[in-house]
Amino acid sequence: MSRPTVVLVHGAFADASSYASVVPELLADGFPVVAPAVPNRSLTGDAAYVASVVRRIPGPVILVGHSYGGAVITVAGTEENVRGLVYLAGYALEEGESLGELQGRFSDSDLADALVYAPFPVEGQEDGTDVSVDVERFPEIFAADVDPVLARVLAVTQRPLAARAFGEAAPVAAWRSKPSWGLVASSDRTINPEVERFGYQRAGMTTVEVDSSHLVMLAHPKSVVALIREAADRA
Repeated sequence: MSRPTVVLVHGAFADASSYASVVPELLADGFPVVAPAVPNRSLTGDAAYVASVVRRIPGPVILVGHSYGGAVITVAGTEENVRGLVYLAGYALEEGESLGELQGRFSDSDLADALVYAPFPVEGQEDGTDVSVDVERFPEIFAADVDPVLARVLAVTQRPLAARAFGEAAPVAAWRSKPSWGLVASSDRTINPEVERFGYQRAGMTTVEVDSSHLVMLAHPKSVVALIREAADRA
């Protein structure tokens, strides 16, 4: 029986290379894999882009989202060929809810006072605002259990998130109609783990917990692959 295609959606302050330890194992298991570069400009715009990638894939898809990528798959996951959703230390938004609103229910993580804001040009409009993580603090907050040399590389190659994405409400919640799985990174210092638990429990997801930093795909790739494999087998 052919395997579904696994689409890996990265989060803020990262790019698709954050799945570098997961992709080889999925390919070895016989899964086709697509790991698009998410623009990180707006929730609805990013979700529309990911949905366009999913629509081009023949056959069933398992949609995986890390961190902000969880919010993206919450919207993009309504595509007809999506069979299941997997959230990795991610935001499982409710319809009409924004990242800021969900985070605001809980105490701040260490990320809150390590964010850096910078303007970027938007043609024909006022400048937008890029949000990134202080380079010196990135390793401890984002990647505490990742190889320190790699963590420093990740710190200086961040893909910023436009500030507007934090306040944008999700127009739909795909987990209402698709089977979903969630991984809580219990030592996460980027997203309060309670944010992850709350979103997953509200959605009725099958949930696992891993003692990991935010970048669980690099710190514990086998746990991530096991959850994706379970979703593919059961969705």
